[in-house]
Amino acid sequence: MRILSGIQPSGVLHIGNYFGMMRPAIALQSRGEAFYFIADYHALTSLHDPDALREHSRHVAIDFLACGLDPERAALFRQSDVPQVTELAWILGTVTPMSRLELAHSFKDKTARGVAASAGLFTYPVLMAADILIYDSDVVPVGKDQKQHIEITRDIATRINETFGSRKQPVFKLPEAQIHAATETVPGIDGQKMSKSYGNTIDIFGEEKETRKRVMSIVTDSRAVEAPKDPANSTIVQLYSLFATEAETAAMRESFRAGGTGYGEYKKQLFDKLWEFFAPMRQRRQEIISDASYVDNVLANGAERANAIADQVMSRVRAAVGLR
Repeated sequence: MRILSGIQPSGVLHIGNYFGMMRPAIALQSRGEAFYFIADYHALTSLHDPDALREHSRHVAIDFLACGLDPERAALFRQSDVPQVTELAWILGTVTPMSRLELAHSFKDKTARGVAASAGLFTYPVLMAADILIYDSDVVPVGKDQKQHIEITRDIATRINETFGSRKQPVFKLPEAQIHAATETVPGIDGQKMSKSYGNTIDIFGEEKETRKRVMSIVTDSRAVEAPKDPANSTIVQLYSLFATEAETAAMRESFRAGGTGYGEYKKQLFDKLWEFFAPMRQRRQEIISDASYVDNVLANGAERANAIADQVMSRVRAAVGLR
């Protein structure tokens, strides 16, 4: 089983990235042949600072490794280190209807929030399809909001197969999305989905003072300390459940219903759990940073493995469409 996933280096990684993409990806690295890329091409749709892009790309690699990615089992590489992906995106674009892309949720959502409607943003799903198909991926772990992109990828692959392939010799295999329902959406400090776009994040490796400040600023209602509170709709409880045991989470829910404890106390409990959870990863991150060549070697080796597969797939694609 070949597993493929990517993450954008558009800013500092937060706990929504960790639980939504990174942890599931790390868990899958022992179940198949894993390819994880840093989506720097995709980041260009929103990030136009070259120094920031280079810095964020490197920090994503460091953070991913610190959180448990094993480069012996999973290839980690920059998207741009496999230039064949842009060639494949062009080929896929020649059979992709504009009407299909106009229905993409991400394009509509981003333009509605004021993001410039560039051609790159519009064709984002085609490049994402190329990312997936160029490695003959079987499984793509994604958040719920990315499920539509996998559906578009399958549609595009089917069109290529019908146009240039046959039942006995399809050009592409059809990938499957894998969504972890329990962590598919991590709430931010304002209760919306945690996202850099909303400015409601809690960083994975933020400074202690700033992390505590972010946790303590979680939006709550104005119920008095002694009043019973609703755990079902509480951002505090939702986030706490990511770090605590089932018994600890159940105890917090019961305490909410009983009343007598203020939201500030619950936020302190959440911070303590969060800070403890990431402590070993913070230590590992410092070790990685101290060895400047380690990350470079990991990315170079990952790119070599990724290019070996991409070359095979592109040779097949070029022959199928008549370029060779």
